[in-house]
Amino acid sequence: MRYLIIGAGAVGGAVGGRLAQAGHDVVLVARGKQYETLRDHGLRLVTPDGPHVHRLPVVAGPEELGELSPDDVLVLAVKTQDSVAALEAWAGRPVAGGGTAAERLPLVCAQNGVESERLALRLFRRVYGMCVWLPATFVEPGVVSAAGTPLTGILHIGRYPAGTDETAHRISADLEKSSCFEAPVVPEVMRWKYAKLLGNLANAIEAVSGVITSEEGLALYGRARAEGEAVLGAAGIAFASKEEEKESRGDKIRFEPFDGSERSGGSSWQSLSRGTGTIESDYLNGEMGLLGRLHGVPTPVNDALQSVADRFARERRTAGSMTIADLVAEADTATR
Repeated sequence: MRYLIIGAGAVGGAVGGRLAQAGHDVVLVARGKQYETLRDHGLRLVTPDGPHVHRLPVVAGPEELGELSPDDVLVLAVKTQDSVAALEAWAGRPVAGGGTAAERLPLVCAQNGVESERLALRLFRRVYGMCVWLPATFVEPGVVSAAGTPLTGILHIGRYPAGTDETAHRISADLEKSSCFEAPVVPEVMRWKYAKLLGNLANAIEAVSGVITSEEGLALYGRARAEGEAVLGAAGIAFASKEEEKESRGDKIRFEPFDGSERSGGSSWQSLSRGTGTIESDYLNGEMGLLGRLHGVPTPVNDALQSVADRFARERRTAGSMTIADLVAEADTATR
């Protein structure tokens, strides 16, 4: 199978690079300076086992590929706020032998949050969820750091909304061929994605106030998570327990910066640090707000975190520049 990595940023670059390293056909899809750098200089994937430069085919959009192959796999690795545009761009592309990508090709949502699978299923007939545990950073155009060791990542995969099939197992086998990923095929992949979503409620805190190390920051995340668990309970949505997550991860992924630097922030922090003007909080904390309003559960802390993160992105404010005390005060005001 050929893998088309739609969104060759931190996660997409790490997955695409490791697949290529294992001998699989990979095409990277990127925009702007990232596209130009990947095209001219290749992808530099920096990992604990050394830097790897991959000179892979790179395109700015589906029109540059022409007709797709029936063996292609689309891996959606853009932020959720960019999903609709990407899905619409790829859905109607013709596939050799007849039909379109939406009708014939598998599409894997390798993203935070739980909304992209639903968006994809409106267009694509074969949608797969992927729960991504992969510490990766977009360092600069053309350079991605993946600091996990001994595994680069753990990627649970399954059909959406539920089930497994031969394609899921083939994708899993391809990922695990690199010996850098563990890719369990699970019949209820969204249980894992909802559990990850609960953890990602901390992303907004980290993005606006820096890596969470203080008791105040941890307590604020605890409040946001408690709201999230209450919302999921009211909605009847199952999620993997902390014990299941701990058992699945074990000590398979340790974060070990290989340049002596301190850990930088995650995906939301990176969006602010790059000044993209957008952030995924609408689909993380905002998901809890949406479900809370649907099921009559108040979510003031998550509403406040969403609002502050959105404001930081819109105003292109510096990542980590709000004190945790000020952020807690915003949350406290929202709960009154």
